[in-house]
Amino acid sequence: MCYYAPMKRKALLINPWIYDFSAYDFWSKPIGLLYLAALLRINGAEVYFVDCLNPYLTGPLSATANAKPKRKASGEGSYLRQPISKPDFLNDFRRNFYCYGMAPHHFLKSLKSIPVPDIVMITSMMTYWYPAVFATIRLVRQAFPDASIVLGGNYVTLCPEHALRSGADFILPGPAEITIPKLMKTLYNFDMYVAPDQDCLDSLPYPAFDLIGHPDQVPIMASRGCPNRCSYCASHLINDCFRRRDPIKVADEIEHWYTRLKVRHFSFYDDALLVEPSEMAIPLLEELIRRELPIWFHCPNGLHLRDMTPELGNLMFKAGFKTIRFGFETSDRLRQRSTGGKVDNQELIDAVAHLKHAGYRGDAIGVYLLCGLPGQTVGEVTESIRFVKSCGVRPIIAEFSPIPGTGLWKDALAASPYPIAQEPLFQNNTLLPCRNDSLTYETYRALKHMCR
Repeated sequence: MCYYAPMKRKALLINPWIYDFSAYDFWSKPIGLLYLAALLRINGAEVYFVDCLNPYLTGPLSATANAKPKRKASGEGSYLRQPISKPDFLNDFRRNFYCYGMAPHHFLKSLKSIPVPDIVMITSMMTYWYPAVFATIRLVRQAFPDASIVLGGNYVTLCPEHALRSGADFILPGPAEITIPKLMKTLYNFDMYVAPDQDCLDSLPYPAFDLIGHPDQVPIMASRGCPNRCSYCASHLINDCFRRRDPIKVADEIEHWYTRLKVRHFSFYDDALLVEPSEMAIPLLEELIRRELPIWFHCPNGLHLRDMTPELGNLMFKAGFKTIRFGFETSDRLRQRSTGGKVDNQELIDAVAHLKHAGYRGDAIGVYLLCGLPGQTVGEVTESIRFVKSCGVRPIIAEFSPIPGTGLWKDALAASPYPIAQEPLFQNNTLLPCRNDSLTYETYRALKHMCR
C-alpha cells in the first residue's frame, strides 16, 4: 500500500514598488507581510518572498537606475530609483516622478526563479501608491496566470472599493492573519492549524526576517493601534483596538534577531510605544539595559511625548535609543484641542528638558509639525516652527495627507481643490492636497528652509 504525503501549497509574497515624487527608506520593512510568511510557513506552506524595494541588489541594473543608492549603517537610506512617466492625473505637477525599487527586468527574473505558486499575496501601503501595486499585479498575472492573487495592506483597508480595480482575485482588508486561514481553506482545503489568538500579539510567530537577503535592521512590533483618536490619523481604522505585547517577550525577540542575524539596529513604528510607560516602555527598557546588548534603536514614527519623565528619558538614553521623533503637529492650542488633544506646548517643553537632562543633544530630537491641514495658515506653521526651535530641538515638516475615514476627511473634502475621494493619487502629501491661498508651494518651501 502506498501513502502519499499531501502536496505542499506554494505561496509567493511580494512587497511592491513605490511610484512617487520622492521616497526614502526610514528603517522600513514589510513587517506585516513577513508575519504572514512566518504563519504560512509554520502551517506547512512553501513560502517565497520578493522585495521590490530591496536596495541591495547585485548584478547589472538598467541604465536609468541609480546603481548604488546611499545607505547608512543604521539601516536607513535611499532606494534604487528610475524616472518614469507621471500618471495623467499628475501631469500638471512640475516635479519628476520615479519608480523606487528594483528594475522591472529584475522583478521578472526573480519571478522566473520561483516555482509556480498556488497563491500570490501582495501588500500595499499609502493609498496614493496604488499604481505600483496595480503594475505588480499585472506582471504577476502574466508570469503566473493560474495563481490566485490576493491584495492586502493599508491601501486595501482604507480604500476597499477602489482596490477592487486592482486586478487581484481577492482583496483582504485588515490583519491578514485573521482572513488568510479561511481563504486558504476555501481555495485549497488547506488547514492552518497553527493560528494566532487575535487578542494576543505574542501568539504570532516572529516575522520571517530570514527571507530578507540583507537584514541591515529589523523592525519590532511591541503593540498595535493607539488609545488616542487624533482626527488626522488612521491608526484606529487599520487596527480595531489598542493591543500590547509582553515587554519581556519583546526583549526576547530583539535578542533573538541580534543572536541569529547579527542585527544591531532595530526600529519601532508603534503608534503608542511610550503611552502608559509603566505597562511597556519602562519594563522593556530596563530589560534591554540588563541584557547589555550592543544594539541601537530608531523611532521614525512620532512618539507620544505626554508621558515623558526623567526616568523614561534616562532609560531611553541608556538603552541605546538614537533616533528620537515626536508627534507634536502644531503649537496652536485651538488646533491641538480640535484634533484630539494629544499634547500641549508645556508638555513639549517638559519632555525636551527631561531628554536633554538624560544626555540627548537638541539636534538629535526631531519634532514633527503638520503642514497643509484644512484651513491651516502659513502663520500657524511659522509660529509652530519658531516654538519648536525655542525649545532647542529640530522641527520637521510633515505634509498632511487626507485619509478616508479619519476625523478630518470631511474637512479635507471641502478644502481640497482636487477630487480626493474619487482619485487616491490626489491624496499624495507632496501635492499639499488641502493647500490654500495662504499656504502655497512657495510658502511651503520657505517653511522647509526655516526648519534647517
